[in-house]
Amino acid sequence: MSRLWLIRHGPTHAKTFVGWTDLPADLSDHAAITRLEAALPDVPVISSDLTRAVETASAVQGHRARLPHDARFRETYFGDWEMLSWSEIEASDGALAREVFETPGESAPPGGESWNRFSDRVHEGVAALSGETVIVAHMGVIMALLQKALSCTAFEALGHRIDPLSCTVIDCPEGLSGSWSCSLINHKY
Repeated sequence: MSRLWLIRHGPTHAKTFVGWTDLPADLSDHAAITRLEAALPDVPVISSDLTRAVETASAVQGHRARLPHDARFRETYFGDWEMLSWSEIEASDGALAREVFETPGESAPPGGESWNRFSDRVHEGVAALSGETVIVAHMGVIMALLQKALSCTAFEALGHRIDPLSCTVIDCPEGLSGSWSCSLINHKY
């Protein structure tokens, strides 16, 4: 059994859909970062290769070993919807937007990534890990892993709140097979 400590990166303050757009994290809440760093176990830290995750991983790493950044832990790629607000997306393609977010699966934003493709990528990244690990990543990554841990639909997983600098803990067998569980969701230390 392996335990995944899933940390959402620090806030970007963007009010748009930010997938692969490389924005920095606001890591000015030193008290929250100190509490989070102190609460994490002494296990390796890995992050997405996007700046906001890399910076957050560096902030909470402490004395822990650091694994190479992994692009499989990037946020969903929103394609033509990158850096657009919900109202802008809805105005340009409301029917597709509702399909993508209300029945996540094979539908994707124009030029972007479907939920199924994204989720497969994330699970491939987890399958490559061995042992207990801290993963600093993005809201969608955590929701994709919650879907499996909670045995729920993608729509239900997308309904969870995952705040910046929060911790979600998932237990899973090595690799992807077997029973997963979740002991903590969106916990702020």
